[in-house]
Amino acid sequence: MAKPGRLGVGIIGAGKVGAVLGAALRAAEHAVVGVSAVSDASRERAETLLPGVPVLEVQDIVERAELVLLAVPDDALGPLVAGLAKLGAWQPGQLVAHTSGRFGVGILHPVRAAGAIPLALHPAMTFTGMSLDLTRLLDCSFGVTADPAMLPIAQALVVEMGAEPVPIAEGDRPLYHAALAHGSNHLVTLVAQASELLRAVGVEAPDRMLGPLLRASLENALASGESALTGPVARGDAGTVAAHSAALRELDGGSGGDILEAYLAMARATARRAGHRGQLKPGQVEDIGRALGSPDTDGPLPEEGP
Repeated sequence: MAKPGRLGVGIIGAGKVGAVLGAALRAAEHAVVGVSAVSDASRERAETLLPGVPVLEVQDIVERAELVLLAVPDDALGPLVAGLAKLGAWQPGQLVAHTSGRFGVGILHPVRAAGAIPLALHPAMTFTGMSLDLTRLLDCSFGVTADPAMLPIAQALVVEMGAEPVPIAEGDRPLYHAALAHGSNHLVTLVAQASELLRAVGVEAPDRMLGPLLRASLENALASGESALTGPVARGDAGTVAAHSAALRELDGGSGGDILEAYLAMARATARRAGHRGQLKPGQVEDIGRALGSPDTDGPLPEEGP
């Protein structure tokens, strides 16, 4: 017998996120009544993570579901919601949640106009689309946005999936998402660039060399913040920074490519922040700026965001 308060859930988008969250809701004893899957990969993912759940057309899913989970790309979300509204698909009292980090509930205004309840549930996690993601959800936070009266519903759904809900104001969603993208996506680029440099000097297994260093750096930064910063910029070692810059410029026929660009940008930002905290003296910040070929490294920090 189903527990009281269990919902019929429809998953629109059996991508890496939708299939996993559907499986998490199913594990919480909600009934997944249908899933949309267009590509072969999404169909296979649905079969693996949501066995026995019928693959249906989007409008049929919306018609059957008490909770509709929209796990589609950001740019597809608005047109999808508006298109279903034109078809009269949304139902009064229906819960409609999307998983976009960029948007709050404003993007779901056609849902609200139809009398349904809009929710934004964004998992702050990268997904593989495999069952191991269900375990990772237990350490995951969700950025949750909803009308005040509906916020407890959104929070309860996240808790049932095993994660922690963190309320995010509607107007703060772009900045919230920028923080996650900057930290996560650019970390991947950073690792790829560092690995490329190590391979260029003959290191056959860059991952083995970088792994312990990067894991320790991440753990220290999360535990201690910027006080965990080490290295030549933190020491004000302008000579080493200049040597890095010269080597990177030489690497790619004098231009250095994207690795040089990224190194200079991050070193400048690091020097400015270290100077702002008093970790570096003003003269040291100026020396770092000259080593990087930038006379304005010691300029003022931008205003902190909310």
